[in-house]
Amino acid sequence: MLKGIAASSGVAIGKALVIVDKEVEIERRTIENVEAETTKLQNAVATAKEQLEKIKEIAREKIGEDKAQVFEAHLMMLEDPEFIGAVEAQISAESICAEYALKQTADMFISMFESMDNEYMRERAADIRDVSKRIINILMGIETASIAEIDRECIIVINDLTPSDTAQMDKEKVLGFATDIGGRTSHSAIMARSLEIPAVVGLSNVTTTVKTGDMLILDGDEGVVIVNPDEETLQKYREKQQKLIEYKKELSKLVNAESITVDGRKVELAANIGTPSNVEGALKNGAEGVGLFRTEFLYMDKDSLPTEEEQFEAYKAVLEGMEGRPVVIRTLDIGGDKKLPYLKIDEEMNPFLGYRAIRLCLDRKDIFKTQLRALFRASVYGNLKIMFPMISGIEELRQAKAVVEEVKNELKVEGIAYSNDVEIGIMIEIPSAAIVSDILAKEVDFFSIGTNDLIQYTVAVDRMNEKISYLYDPFHPAVLRLIKMVIDNAHKEGKWAGMCGEMAGDERIIPVLLGFGLDEFSMSASSILKARKLITSLNYEEAKKLADEVVMCATSEEIKSKIQNFVNR
Repeated sequence: MLKGIAASSGVAIGKALVIVDKEVEIERRTIENVEAETTKLQNAVATAKEQLEKIKEIAREKIGEDKAQVFEAHLMMLEDPEFIGAVEAQISAESICAEYALKQTADMFISMFESMDNEYMRERAADIRDVSKRIINILMGIETASIAEIDRECIIVINDLTPSDTAQMDKEKVLGFATDIGGRTSHSAIMARSLEIPAVVGLSNVTTTVKTGDMLILDGDEGVVIVNPDEETLQKYREKQQKLIEYKKELSKLVNAESITVDGRKVELAANIGTPSNVEGALKNGAEGVGLFRTEFLYMDKDSLPTEEEQFEAYKAVLEGMEGRPVVIRTLDIGGDKKLPYLKIDEEMNPFLGYRAIRLCLDRKDIFKTQLRALFRASVYGNLKIMFPMISGIEELRQAKAVVEEVKNELKVEGIAYSNDVEIGIMIEIPSAAIVSDILAKEVDFFSIGTNDLIQYTVAVDRMNEKISYLYDPFHPAVLRLIKMVIDNAHKEGKWAGMCGEMAGDERIIPVLLGFGLDEFSMSASSILKARKLITSLNYEEAKKLADEVVMCATSEEIKSKIQNFVNR
């Protein structure tokens, strides 16, 4: 049994296909014609662009626009003067062949990223490796075996899967995959979850332990790979696999069901989406609305700011696609770990505490007003709700609402129709906003709790830093007390409270959130049916008693124990 990182849920049983990525020997060759060698590099880059554009389209169809963004990042890398420009400079300065100059430059960037403390940034080294390998293969005329062409059922065993490999997988043939390296936040792991392919990563030695043809059991929930299991173990995992299949069938019956507890408390289960193309998946998984439309993806897939018309079409598509169901659209949330190459923002010591989200929008009213105009124009096509991110207090809220009024007045003067029933809400993701939520509740229509940042800011933990990730704890008593405070303050003013962070879809904490009185749970579409199954089995009055007990606990371990006892009773 090999132990790794559980990257994508499910059990796969099948024969191994070990793919050994042979290291290409690249010699340092002196060249005479620097100009011709630079042209050769530029042609290879152009070919790589064509290949990546095709892969991006495949990824869009298979896993949606937001997950396909990784290939936009790869394409931008091909145009990055710090990367390709550095290769060209090395060819010119040292009169060396393009492939050697590219490898030297790529190795320098890979080494730089891999040495970072931040897990997310370390895993970006895989993107550089993927892009540089593609160009080197083109330069050297090397044909590479395509995972897209696998013609038999198998479990792929490989040192690492590139995002482009994962995006092209045929899930009818690829039963699962196991890698030596990688983590839960690597692009290949994220894509595997979208494709619903079981995966275990970070196994260290799976490629040297396993041979092609070996029988494997891959458990993507436990993070284990069992090599050549005995019949008893095989039978045990076949039964587990069958139970998972039956469980999925049971869940599919809940697609059109309401989310109501056994004693009649109704809540709304909504989807978090990134692009209009995600609407289909949300509805297929029984979403009762969209609780978070992350509009930043409209800004990322471009080399300039999206126009009002482009945004209007996207918002209109989502509102029409959701057929009257509520759609909460978050205004631009750029900054922190999300940057736009064409929007120059000064480097900051603490970007997560810096010039981002509503702060940027209030400073760049031109960007903000363009988005708000598009939103209000689209509002006549569905049930729109607008949400401001990163609000820290009443002053920012009032400034943002003032811009809304400006935009509505302009549209009225221009004779452009918009809905007067658009609810305005805010994300509660900063502790200061949670603490003054009684004041904020008087001037908004709803709250949506963004737990990813709320936890990070409350316990002062960078959620990307694996050295202290154990402190990033959704069960921390302070976090739960803040959440309860926010929900209570919303209800006192007759407003509804939702949640759009990862916690909303976490089955371990849902009973407590239900007991707190949370009105709307917004999560990734694939989590909705599991959450609905759980909620429809719970008693709201009993969940309230659990919630009252939980907020009196001193430690997260006590809280987990109380929840476990509640679920197992």
